Amino acid sequence: MKAYVYATGGAAIADVPEPAAPQGPQVLIRVHACGLNRADIGMTRGHAHGAAGGPGTVLGMEWAGEVTAVGPEARGVAVGDRVMGSGAAAFAAHTLADHGRLFPIPDGMSYEEAATLPLALTTMHNAVVTNGMLQDGQSVLVQGASSGVGLMALQIARLKGARPVIGSSTTPERRSQLARFGADLAIDSRDGGWVDRVLAATEGRGVDLIIDQISGSVANQNLRATRVLGRIVNVGRLGGSHADFDFDTHAARRITYVGVTFRSRTMEEIRAIFRAVRDDIWPAVESGHLKLPIDRVFPFAEIGAAFAHMAANRHLGKIVVAL
Repeated sequence: MKAYVYATGGAAIADVPEPAAPQGPQVLIRVHACGLNRADIGMTRGHAHGAAGGPGTVLGMEWAGEVTAVGPEARGVAVGDRVMGSGAAAFAAHTLADHGRLFPIPDGMSYEEAATLPLALTTMHNAVVTNGMLQDGQSVLVQGASSGVGLMALQIARLKGARPVIGSSTTPERRSQLARFGADLAIDSRDGGWVDRVLAATEGRGVDLIIDQISGSVANQNLRATRVLGRIVNVGRLGGSHADFDFDTHAARRITYVGVTFRSRTMEEIRAIFRAVRDDIWPAVESGHLKLPIDRVFPFAEIGAAFAHMAANRHLGKIVVAL
């Protein structure tokens, strides 16, 4: 079968064996569409992402498709079901997935639309609701809000009753779009005055919760923008994984600082995150209230161009590859 594989010298489409028959709780999927993510770029350059990556790796982290076979311990799924999910080796004609990290594709939703959702829903529900402990009426700042996961964070915050919802983006074109996804205020994290704007929007107190996909370069500004007893959830590190940290402000404001990632989670922990999404916000997915814009759909034969488009960092929302 065709797959997008990292090999010495870079990533390319190659012929690889089809996955073996599903074992235990595994499900075999005929992939119809895949979503691109920032971590995929690193793996196309040979970087590891948790246990994934390196020569011979079939790349990709999220997909949508049709179930073609189920393992003897798989529950809640049957051959012929349309599903979306996350896991390794997404950029291929067929992939194996655990039965606990699948969502059903709602009626009327295309495979391309579905491929935008699994990682954004699970990452940001876990960050905003589970670890961020957002309550109705609290204020939220999403750093890096114009990415797919960032746009989902804005929407989940709004769904949960956050006021105000603030999002950051470094381009005026993308900042102008954030209101469509629930932002009351859009800021530029490269503008040295953004903390003052956040304080003004929160009557000088600072926000209750920051969902941070930048980290490094804005770490100390985030501390100043967070209220006493507020929370910062470190989701991504686009601004650097190492930086100076103002421990005094952190202590004085008694800020809870939480790091999250899927890379060190057990399968049971990941299954629990998928269950939490289903139990809490799934009606908003089925109704189309929680959705992501597709910036562009590329055919699988042009997946290299899709990665170049992502690396250019001019897109809003998700880039999708159709098989």
